[in-house]
Amino acid sequence: MKEVHRHNGEAAGHRLKNVVVMKFGGTSVQDAPAIRRLVQIVRSRARFSRLVVVSALAKVTDQLISLGKLAAEEKLDVATQSLAALCRRHEQLAFELLNKEDYLRVYSELKNDFQVLGNLLSRIAENHQLSPQFQDHLAGFGECLSSRIVSAALRQANENAALVDSRSCLVTDSCYTRAAPLWEQTQERVEMLLQPLLAEGKVPVLGGFIGADPDGIPTTLGRGGSDFSATILGAALHAHRIEIWTDVDGVLTADPKLCPDARLIPRMSFGEASELAQCGAKVLHPSTLIPAMRENIPVFVLNSANPANRGTEIVSRANSGYGVRSVTLKRNVATVEIATETQVDPSLLEAVYSAFERHHGSLDWMECSRSSISLVVGSTAGLPAIADDLRGVASMSWKNHQALVCLVGENIRRRPDIVNGVFATVSDMDVRLACQSPSGRSIGLLVDESRAEESVQRLHSYFFPPCGDREEPMSTCYADALVAGQLS
Repeated sequence: MKEVHRHNGEAAGHRLKNVVVMKFGGTSVQDAPAIRRLVQIVRSRARFSRLVVVSALAKVTDQLISLGKLAAEEKLDVATQSLAALCRRHEQLAFELLNKEDYLRVYSELKNDFQVLGNLLSRIAENHQLSPQFQDHLAGFGECLSSRIVSAALRQANENAALVDSRSCLVTDSCYTRAAPLWEQTQERVEMLLQPLLAEGKVPVLGGFIGADPDGIPTTLGRGGSDFSATILGAALHAHRIEIWTDVDGVLTADPKLCPDARLIPRMSFGEASELAQCGAKVLHPSTLIPAMRENIPVFVLNSANPANRGTEIVSRANSGYGVRSVTLKRNVATVEIATETQVDPSLLEAVYSAFERHHGSLDWMECSRSSISLVVGSTAGLPAIADDLRGVASMSWKNHQALVCLVGENIRRRPDIVNGVFATVSDMDVRLACQSPSGRSIGLLVDESRAEESVQRLHSYFFPPCGDREEPMSTCYADALVAGQLS
């Protein structure tokens, strides 16, 4: 991808007003009809200075990582054949979207991109391993390819789109596969590269999820990191608003695949939305809201297949009431017990944290007693290695096939009627109270994986009945009342 516009001192020193950052997920760019909708949505925001962030086409990132694994396993021929199929998918998409002249130009650029990808697979095969550094370089190509096609589609629609390589402006540390942004360096790059384009009335188009460390080595922000990219860039630009375009109507009271009667939450606070993301709601990446909260930029979650829907607005303060806002589910968690013959002290806690960090363990919850530590973890892959690391310091055991069900809402921990209602609803399901967050916004329950869906459905039915079915439903039917204009 070409590097665009060097420093324009006058433009970089001027804070642009009315900037909107629009992020489109994989399903919003998955095929030609989806990208045509994207183009129309971008055009509808013409009153703003617009910046577009796109994910890879649906499922492409997983496919690229699979190719890397095949190459590392000395199956380069198989990987190369699959890469050719992936190339054809992108070429066909460009062909469906673009006129002949634009298609031929993009076709040539895609061929070059896939040649680089082929060379990268050969290097992985030579090294016989898919290192984190190689994985980041490989996985980030999906966003490079999609942003190239989307920028061309926008230009064909007479939008002054400018393709920008995210790796030139989003600077991160060198923690490959889960890099963190370096804020000052990123701010400098954004002022140098993006502000001049916006000042000229251009629409920068960037791939999400990817960046580069200070040495220019490609990195990724972790799975789901395209949302995070959008808010990082939005914060650096002091944006007026950030829009996350996805395949659902906004943040809902539950996963609609589990609860078809799940309701839209029209407005919620940053705190509630952050808690939802931490508790497993898939609509937002857990880190997404941090930059927006810091700059107090409203974030909108919207449906690219239903752009007329109002979506969910996430702001610093929302009149949320004190009921349950949503019920979330994290599957395939494990409960871990770490016991010591002496006493839990800072050195043991440091050893536990270090072991989980080394083996990329995902800690969802921790509770300490005098002689033991109880954990809920989101991935069991590294647990045997972690147990080995702690041998001689503490004994460790774990139980798989658990699910973490969370109820999220402002100050619900201080509502004994809500806690009583929870246990009355699922009292026959061998439920264990896992955690009550320090923020007071969530209550977590551990259930057997086999009863996870049933527990969510029961709790959702209890807290979100049709208005009027209960004298005082715990949700206070807040979402319905707000949509009807009964609440401010």
